Amino acid sequence: MSESVRIPSALPLPRLLVSVRDVAEARAAHAAGADLIDAKDPEAGALGALPQSTVRAIREALSPRAVTSAVAGEPEVSSRLPEAVAAMAATGVGFVKVGLRPAPVSDRAMLAAAAGAAPGRLIAVLFAEDGFAADAVPVLAEAGFCGAMVDTMGKDGRRLGDWIDPAGLSAFTAACRTHGLLCGLAGSLRIADIGPLSAHRPDYLGFRGGLCHGLDRRHALDPARVTEAVRALSRLGCRDAA
Repeated sequence: MSESVRIPSALPLPRLLVSVRDVAEARAAHAAGADLIDAKDPEAGALGALPQSTVRAIREALSPRAVTSAVAGEPEVSSRLPEAVAAMAATGVGFVKVGLRPAPVSDRAMLAAAAGAAPGRLIAVLFAEDGFAADAVPVLAEAGFCGAMVDTMGKDGRRLGDWIDPAGLSAFTAACRTHGLLCGLAGSLRIADIGPLSAHRPDYLGFRGGLCHGLDRRHALDPARVTEAVRALSRLGCRDAA
């Protein structure tokens, strides 16, 4: 980590977001200690949306106290974004996530309409390859989004840190704190990334492939890896308290 990056150590450690594709994975991830269960189709790209019936079943299978989110996808036509958000919000999940490229972020009226379709529940997912994450945060906050995450669009083995350096990650999480947004870091993460990325104090670290059998996001979730990630975060907490 660059010595020029100064991270506020008094902030809470991140929680663990685990993306799941069905009820069985959701139950396993929740039982293993995941803090947020995120419904997503790993066969449909970086932010593939599951059928609303599947998302509803996942929500209903978990404790009412469980924190949930679901991907509403990346509509090819940005004008369809509010409709996609409203449909996924109707499943009852706590948060709705949408992928945003630079062009949609420049359409402030559309962003406000999308946020209005899920008041206080919409999270933007920005792609590391686009390189504009921190700059987008004030626009998202003004539009009414409740959070922002950075993820990788390509799933070719490159991870978040291959696209954004520590200073850039720090700028993104700091911007989210300044503007009152929840923030998350994701992007082909491995358990070994938990320590370095936790230093930036995002609210969540998002995982899929790194917690699956064979480290392949298209394979089934491995509950033992979820438990290992939970323990890795717990050990960081012990070190902070020491």
